[in-house]
Amino acid sequence: MENRNFLDYTFITLKGMAMGAADVVPGVSGGTIAFISGIYEELISSINNVDISLFKELKENGLKAAWSKLNGNFLLALFVGIGISVLSLAKLVSWLLENKPILIWSFFFGLVIASILLVGKEVQKWDAKTLIALVLGAGIAYYITILPPSESADSLPYLFLSGALAICAMILPGISGAFILVLLGSYKTIIDAVHNLDLKIISVVGVGAIFGLLSFAKLLKWMFNHQKNLTLALLTGFIVGSLNKIWPWKRILDTKTIGKKIITIDENVSPFNFDGDNKIMIAIIAALVGFLVIFVLERTASKK
Repeated sequence: MENRNFLDYTFITLKGMAMGAADVVPGVSGGTIAFISGIYEELISSINNVDISLFKELKENGLKAAWSKLNGNFLLALFVGIGISVLSLAKLVSWLLENKPILIWSFFFGLVIASILLVGKEVQKWDAKTLIALVLGAGIAYYITILPPSESADSLPYLFLSGALAICAMILPGISGAFILVLLGSYKTIIDAVHNLDLKIISVVGVGAIFGLLSFAKLLKWMFNHQKNLTLALLTGFIVGSLNKIWPWKRILDTKTIGKKIITIDENVSPFNFDGDNKIMIAIIAALVGFLVIFVLERTASKK
Protein backbone atom coordinates (compact mmCIF):
# COMPACT_ATOMS: atom_id res chain seq x y z
CA MET A 1 0.00 0.00 0.00
CA GLU A 2 1.07 3.59 -0.59
CA ASN A 3 3.17 5.57 1.88
CA ARG A 4 1.19 8.14 3.81
CA ASN A 5 1.91 10.88 6.30
CA PHE A 6 -0.11 12.06 9.31
CA LEU A 7 -2.17 14.49 7.20
CA ASP A 8 -3.13 11.68 4.81
CA TYR A 9 -4.41 9.57 7.68
CA THR A 10 -6.28 12.58 9.07
CA PHE A 11 -8.14 12.83 5.76
CA ILE A 12 -8.91 9.10 5.91
CA THR A 13 -10.32 9.57 9.41
CA LEU A 14 -12.51 12.40 8.13
CA LYS A 15 -13.74 10.13 5.33
CA GLY A 16 -14.51 7.52 7.96
CA MET A 17 -16.52 10.12 9.87
CA ALA A 18 -18.50 10.84 6.70
CA MET A 19 -19.12 7.10 6.26
CA GLY A 20 -20.30 6.80 9.87
CA ALA A 21 -22.67 9.75 9.49
CA ALA A 22 -24.17 8.20 6.36
CA ASP A 23 -24.63 4.79 8.00
CA VAL A 24 -26.68 6.37 10.80
CA VAL A 25 -29.36 7.30 8.25
CA PRO A 26 -31.68 4.42 7.22
CA GLY A 27 -31.39 4.22 3.44
CA VAL A 28 -27.93 5.73 3.05
CA SER A 29 -24.82 3.54 3.01
CA GLY A 30 -21.33 4.40 4.15
CA GLY A 31 -20.18 2.36 1.17
CA THR A 32 -21.41 5.16 -1.09
CA ILE A 33 -19.19 7.67 0.72
CA ALA A 34 -16.23 5.27 0.61
CA PHE A 35 -16.59 4.93 -3.13
CA ILE A 36 -16.94 8.62 -3.87
CA SER A 37 -14.06 9.57 -1.58
CA GLY A 38 -11.73 7.23 -3.46
CA ILE A 39 -11.08 4.60 -0.79
CA TYR A 40 -13.61 1.89 -1.69
CA GLU A 41 -11.34 -0.50 -3.56
CA GLU A 42 -8.55 -0.06 -1.01
CA LEU A 43 -11.05 -0.83 1.76
CA ILE A 44 -12.17 -4.02 0.00
CA SER A 45 -8.56 -5.06 -0.69
CA SER A 46 -7.53 -4.38 2.91
CA ILE A 47 -10.40 -6.48 4.28
CA ASN A 48 -9.33 -9.26 1.92
CA ASN A 49 -5.90 -9.23 3.55
CA VAL A 50 -7.46 -10.92 6.59
CA ASP A 51 -6.77 -14.56 5.76
CA ILE A 52 -4.51 -17.47 6.73
CA SER A 53 -1.47 -15.82 5.11
CA LEU A 54 -1.83 -12.85 7.48
CA PHE A 55 -1.44 -15.13 10.51
CA LYS A 56 1.50 -16.87 8.86
CA GLU A 57 3.09 -13.44 8.35
CA LEU A 58 2.51 -12.65 12.03
CA LYS A 59 4.09 -15.93 13.14
CA GLU A 60 7.10 -15.76 10.81
CA ASN A 61 7.91 -12.03 10.66
CA GLY A 62 6.22 -10.44 13.65
CA LEU A 63 3.50 -7.89 14.35
CA LYS A 64 4.99 -5.03 12.31
CA ALA A 65 5.11 -7.07 9.10
CA ALA A 66 1.59 -8.42 9.66
CA TRP A 67 0.26 -4.91 10.36
CA SER A 68 1.84 -3.67 7.13
CA LYS A 69 0.37 -6.58 5.15
CA LEU A 70 -3.06 -5.84 6.64
CA ASN A 71 -2.74 -2.14 5.71
CA GLY A 72 -3.50 -1.62 9.38
CA ASN A 73 -2.84 2.13 9.54
CA PHE A 74 -5.45 2.74 6.84
CA LEU A 75 -8.08 0.52 8.50
CA LEU A 76 -7.37 1.97 11.96
CA ALA A 77 -7.69 5.58 10.74
CA LEU A 78 -10.89 4.75 8.84
CA PHE A 79 -12.63 2.86 11.65
CA VAL A 80 -11.61 5.48 14.22
CA GLY A 81 -13.39 8.02 12.02
CA ILE A 82 -16.47 5.81 11.72
CA GLY A 83 -16.52 5.29 15.49
CA ILE A 84 -16.14 9.01 16.24
CA SER A 85 -18.95 9.83 13.86
CA VAL A 86 -21.36 7.20 15.17
CA LEU A 87 -20.75 8.24 18.78
CA SER A 88 -20.85 12.00 18.19
CA LEU A 89 -23.21 12.51 15.26
CA ALA A 90 -25.77 9.74 15.76
CA LYS A 91 -27.86 11.79 18.19
CA LEU A 92 -27.70 14.88 15.97
CA VAL A 93 -28.74 12.96 12.85
CA SER A 94 -31.52 11.20 14.79
CA TRP A 95 -32.76 14.57 16.08
CA LEU A 96 -32.75 16.01 12.55
CA LEU A 97 -34.62 12.98 11.19
CA GLU A 98 -37.29 13.47 13.84
CA ASN A 99 -37.53 17.27 13.90
CA LYS A 100 -36.23 18.45 10.50
CA PRO A 101 -36.96 15.48 8.21
CA ILE A 102 -37.34 17.43 4.97
CA LEU A 103 -34.04 19.23 5.58
CA ILE A 104 -31.98 16.09 6.30
CA TRP A 105 -33.65 13.91 3.64
CA SER A 106 -33.13 16.65 1.03
CA PHE A 107 -29.46 16.91 1.95
CA PHE A 108 -28.97 13.17 1.52
CA PHE A 109 -31.09 13.13 -1.64
CA GLY A 110 -28.74 15.66 -3.23
CA LEU A 111 -25.77 13.70 -1.94
CA VAL A 112 -27.04 10.46 -3.49
CA ILE A 113 -27.89 12.12 -6.83
CA ALA A 114 -24.29 13.35 -7.06
CA SER A 115 -23.07 9.87 -6.08
CA ILE A 116 -25.01 8.32 -8.97
CA LEU A 117 -23.36 10.69 -11.44
CA LEU A 118 -19.85 10.11 -10.13
CA VAL A 119 -20.09 6.33 -9.74
CA GLY A 120 -21.75 6.03 -13.17
CA LYS A 121 -18.95 8.11 -14.64
CA GLU A 122 -16.48 5.40 -13.63
CA VAL A 123 -18.12 2.93 -16.02
CA GLN A 124 -15.77 2.99 -19.01
CA LYS A 125 -18.28 1.68 -21.54
CA TRP A 126 -22.07 1.63 -21.33
CA ASP A 127 -23.56 -1.22 -23.36
CA ALA A 128 -26.42 -3.74 -23.10
CA LYS A 129 -24.71 -5.70 -20.28
CA THR A 130 -23.95 -2.67 -18.13
CA LEU A 131 -27.46 -1.27 -18.66
CA ILE A 132 -28.96 -4.59 -17.56
CA ALA A 133 -26.71 -4.56 -14.48
CA LEU A 134 -27.82 -0.98 -13.74
CA VAL A 135 -31.52 -1.87 -14.01
CA LEU A 136 -31.02 -5.05 -11.96
CA GLY A 137 -29.22 -3.19 -9.17
CA ALA A 138 -31.85 -0.44 -9.13
CA GLY A 139 -34.66 -3.00 -9.06
CA ILE A 140 -33.14 -4.94 -6.17
CA ALA A 141 -32.49 -1.81 -4.10
CA TYR A 142 -35.95 -0.38 -4.84
CA TYR A 143 -37.60 -3.66 -3.85
CA ILE A 144 -35.70 -3.65 -0.56
CA THR A 145 -36.91 -0.11 0.20
CA ILE A 146 -40.60 -1.07 -0.16
CA LEU A 147 -40.44 -4.23 1.97
CA PRO A 148 -42.42 -3.95 5.22
CA PRO A 149 -40.39 -4.22 8.44
CA SER A 150 -40.56 -7.64 10.07
CA GLU A 151 -41.29 -8.44 13.69
CA SER A 152 -38.47 -9.49 15.99
CA ALA A 153 -36.63 -12.73 15.25
CA ASP A 154 -34.35 -14.35 17.80
CA SER A 155 -33.14 -17.75 16.56
CA LEU A 156 -29.34 -17.91 16.63
CA PRO A 157 -28.85 -19.12 13.01
CA TYR A 158 -31.13 -16.30 11.82
CA LEU A 159 -29.21 -13.73 13.87
CA PHE A 160 -25.95 -15.05 12.41
CA LEU A 161 -27.40 -14.55 8.92
CA SER A 162 -28.70 -11.10 9.88
CA GLY A 163 -25.24 -10.00 10.99
CA ALA A 164 -23.72 -11.27 7.74
CA LEU A 165 -26.29 -9.57 5.52
CA ALA A 166 -26.23 -6.28 7.45
CA ILE A 167 -22.46 -5.92 7.17
CA CYS A 168 -22.65 -6.71 3.44
CA ALA A 169 -25.21 -3.93 3.05
CA MET A 170 -22.97 -1.56 4.99
CA ILE A 171 -20.08 -1.89 2.54
CA LEU A 172 -22.34 -1.84 -0.52
CA PRO A 173 -23.28 1.58 -1.89
CA GLY A 174 -27.04 2.01 -1.52
CA ILE A 175 -28.82 0.64 1.53
CA SER A 176 -27.62 0.88 5.14
CA GLY A 177 -26.99 -2.12 7.34
CA ALA A 178 -29.34 -0.84 10.07
CA PHE A 179 -32.17 -0.70 7.55
CA ILE A 180 -31.51 -4.34 6.58
CA LEU A 181 -31.74 -5.37 10.25
CA VAL A 182 -35.12 -3.64 10.53
CA LEU A 183 -36.38 -5.44 7.42
CA LEU A 184 -35.13 -8.80 8.69
CA GLY A 185 -36.80 -8.29 12.06
CA SER A 186 -33.49 -8.60 13.92
CA TYR A 187 -33.12 -4.96 14.95
CA LYS A 188 -34.98 -5.18 18.28
CA THR A 189 -33.30 -8.44 19.30
CA ILE A 190 -29.82 -7.08 18.58
CA ILE A 191 -30.43 -3.69 20.20
CA ASP A 192 -31.88 -5.39 23.31
CA ALA A 193 -28.88 -7.71 23.41
CA VAL A 194 -26.50 -4.72 23.33
CA HIS A 195 -28.43 -2.92 26.07
CA ASN A 196 -28.57 -6.06 28.23
CA LEU A 197 -25.01 -7.14 27.42
CA ASP A 198 -26.27 -10.50 26.16
CA LEU A 199 -22.86 -11.82 25.12
CA LYS A 200 -24.32 -14.92 23.47
CA ILE A 201 -26.41 -12.98 20.95
CA ILE A 202 -23.75 -10.28 20.50
CA SER A 203 -21.15 -12.96 19.77
CA VAL A 204 -23.36 -14.77 17.24
CA VAL A 205 -24.18 -11.55 15.38
CA GLY A 206 -20.54 -10.46 15.54
CA VAL A 207 -19.27 -13.75 14.11
CA GLY A 208 -21.93 -13.50 11.40
CA ALA A 209 -20.79 -9.97 10.58
CA ILE A 210 -17.13 -11.05 10.38
CA PHE A 211 -18.06 -14.01 8.17
CA GLY A 212 -20.18 -11.81 5.91
CA LEU A 213 -17.54 -9.09 5.71
CA LEU A 214 -14.65 -11.40 4.82
CA SER A 215 -16.57 -13.57 2.35
CA PHE A 216 -18.41 -10.70 0.65
CA ALA A 217 -15.23 -8.63 0.38
CA LYS A 218 -13.63 -11.51 -1.52
CA LEU A 219 -16.58 -11.58 -3.93
CA LEU A 220 -16.39 -7.82 -4.43
CA LYS A 221 -12.65 -7.92 -5.04
CA TRP A 222 -13.11 -10.70 -7.61
CA MET A 223 -15.84 -8.68 -9.33
CA PHE A 224 -13.66 -5.57 -9.48
CA ASN A 225 -10.74 -7.58 -10.84
CA HIS A 226 -12.71 -9.51 -13.47
CA GLN A 227 -15.89 -7.55 -14.24
CA LYS A 228 -15.18 -3.98 -13.14
CA ASN A 229 -17.54 -2.30 -15.61
CA LEU A 230 -20.47 -4.56 -14.72
CA THR A 231 -19.71 -4.17 -11.01
CA LEU A 232 -19.68 -0.37 -11.23
CA ALA A 233 -22.95 -0.41 -13.20
CA LEU A 234 -24.54 -2.71 -10.60
CA LEU A 235 -23.37 -0.46 -7.75
CA THR A 236 -24.73 2.57 -9.58
CA GLY A 237 -28.06 0.76 -9.82
CA PHE A 238 -28.06 0.07 -6.08
CA ILE A 239 -27.65 3.79 -5.41
CA VAL A 240 -30.39 4.70 -7.92
CA GLY A 241 -32.82 2.27 -6.27
CA SER A 242 -32.12 3.72 -2.81
CA LEU A 243 -33.51 7.12 -3.89
CA ASN A 244 -37.02 5.82 -3.17
CA LYS A 245 -36.14 5.50 0.51
CA ILE A 246 -34.75 9.02 0.92
CA TRP A 247 -37.32 11.09 -1.02
CA PRO A 248 -37.91 14.06 1.32
CA TRP A 249 -41.71 14.35 1.08
CA LYS A 250 -43.68 11.44 2.51
CA ARG A 251 -47.18 10.64 3.72
CA ILE A 252 -47.23 8.43 6.83
CA LEU A 253 -49.57 5.46 6.43
CA ASP A 254 -48.79 3.55 9.64
CA THR A 255 -46.19 3.19 12.39
CA LYS A 256 -44.61 0.21 14.10
CA THR A 257 -42.64 0.21 17.33
CA ILE A 258 -39.72 -2.21 17.30
CA GLY A 259 -38.00 -2.00 20.66
CA LYS A 260 -37.41 1.70 21.26
CA LYS A 261 -37.35 2.45 17.54
CA ILE A 262 -40.50 3.75 15.84
CA ILE A 263 -40.65 2.59 12.22
CA THR A 264 -42.89 4.56 9.88
CA ILE A 265 -44.62 2.96 6.92
CA ASP A 266 -45.05 5.72 4.37
CA GLU A 267 -45.39 6.59 0.72
CA ASN A 268 -43.66 9.25 -1.36
CA VAL A 269 -45.70 12.25 -2.45
CA SER A 270 -45.08 15.34 -4.54
CA PRO A 271 -43.93 18.35 -2.50
CA PHE A 272 -47.03 20.13 -3.81
CA ASN A 273 -49.28 17.40 -2.39
CA PHE A 274 -47.44 17.29 0.93
CA ASP A 275 -49.66 17.71 3.99
CA GLY A 276 -48.05 20.69 5.72
CA ASP A 277 -45.25 23.12 4.96
CA ASN A 278 -43.22 21.56 2.13
CA LYS A 279 -40.22 23.85 2.83
CA ILE A 280 -39.42 23.68 -0.87
CA MET A 281 -36.74 26.40 -0.91
CA ILE A 282 -34.92 25.02 2.14
CA ALA A 283 -35.12 21.55 0.61
CA ILE A 284 -33.56 22.73 -2.67
CA ILE A 285 -30.73 24.49 -0.80
CA ALA A 286 -30.09 21.42 1.38
CA ALA A 287 -30.05 19.15 -1.70
CA LEU A 288 -27.58 21.46 -3.44
CA VAL A 289 -25.33 21.43 -0.36
CA GLY A 290 -25.43 17.61 -0.31
CA PHE A 291 -24.71 17.53 -4.04
CA LEU A 292 -21.68 19.83 -3.64
CA VAL A 293 -20.34 17.88 -0.63
CA ILE A 294 -19.93 14.81 -2.83
CA PHE A 295 -18.07 16.73 -5.51
CA VAL A 296 -15.75 18.23 -2.87
CA LEU A 297 -15.06 14.70 -1.57
CA GLU A 298 -14.42 13.46 -5.09
CA ARG A 299 -12.14 16.37 -5.90
CA THR A 300 -10.19 15.81 -2.67
CA ALA A 301 -9.82 12.12 -3.52
CA SER A 302 -8.64 12.86 -7.06
CA LYS A 303 -5.80 15.02 -5.72
CA LYS A 304 -4.46 12.13 -3.61
